[in-house]
Amino acid sequence: MTTSDTMQALVYRGPGSKSLDSVPKPTVLQSTDAVVRITKTTICGTDLHILKGDVPAVTEGRILGHEGVGVVEAVGAAVSNFKPGDRVLISCITSCGKCEYCKRQMYSHCEDGGWILGHLIDGTQSEYVRIPHADNSLYLIPDGADEEALVMLSDILPTGFEIGVLYGSVQPGDTVAIVGAGPIGMAALLTAQFFSPGRVIMVDLDDARLAMAQRFGATDLINSSRADTIDAILALTKDGVDVAIEAVGVPQTFEICQRIVRPGGHIANVGVHGTSVDLQIQDLWIKNLTLTTGLVNTNTTPMLLKTVQAGTLEPAQLITHRFKFNEMLKAYEVFGNAAREQALKVIIDA
Repeated sequence: MTTSDTMQALVYRGPGSKSLDSVPKPTVLQSTDAVVRITKTTICGTDLHILKGDVPAVTEGRILGHEGVGVVEAVGAAVSNFKPGDRVLISCITSCGKCEYCKRQMYSHCEDGGWILGHLIDGTQSEYVRIPHADNSLYLIPDGADEEALVMLSDILPTGFEIGVLYGSVQPGDTVAIVGAGPIGMAALLTAQFFSPGRVIMVDLDDARLAMAQRFGATDLINSSRADTIDAILALTKDGVDVAIEAVGVPQTFEICQRIVRPGGHIANVGVHGTSVDLQIQDLWIKNLTLTTGLVNTNTTPMLLKTVQAGTLEPAQLITHRFKFNEMLKAYEVFGNAAREQALKVIIDA
């Protein structure tokens, strides 16, 4: 039970450890801040990487989470776009809108923001969250919008689209391989279809996720536990794929992407890597490839909001499980054992 000064939150306690605790509620600290009461949040694969110790900048005691929707509770004196009572989508990226990087729409590298929620400051897996630079880091939710679907726009849809599809330069008729059918891979699959690729090959270890990918538009499925993925993809294509999207973040999947891309193609790394990979530059230098990496900027969020409102994009398809806030630890258990639980994205409802 919370009091007026405390709230429940999911707190990181060091690698491998977390707890659902009563902590102080956030308040407005800067004139550009807003405090948002969370109504729906979720868990990201990045949160699992944090719990493994892959993101050492996250210190013990940090409230995790960088996705969600909610209601504005309070705003600082300099906030002009939002007022208490507004229903808002929280961007996983905080942007001041004024620095050199923000002016280049590289909000992920904002000099007073970027990915800070659930990373360098307390995040959204809590009953309330403080949002710095609220005018540039929140989006009004249209009347009648499906708020569960919009949680997918906090992070995974713009990430899959920007860092996978756009950085990968998917073109009409392309053959695209997405290695990893988790939430990010599925987001790349959904948004790649904006560009009408000729073929989308989905690679994963989990038959249930592959079946879901087929329903979402994948043309070819490869279970990498039963087939040599590289041989299977090369057998499906003339000499490899035009675009290989790495959506896991482990050396084995990065290696697959290096081996399957054709001359002139693109490797778009989206996965969060906690260990080094072996770049096969002795084989790749001659192939005229483009290799990209990135942290989502969320500059496409307004466009994606419009596609959701129009029904062109249906991100609610990605939600497989729903929990109440007091079931947060159970939600982590399910999401962390996604194959066993056939989980993709979970919604945690406050």
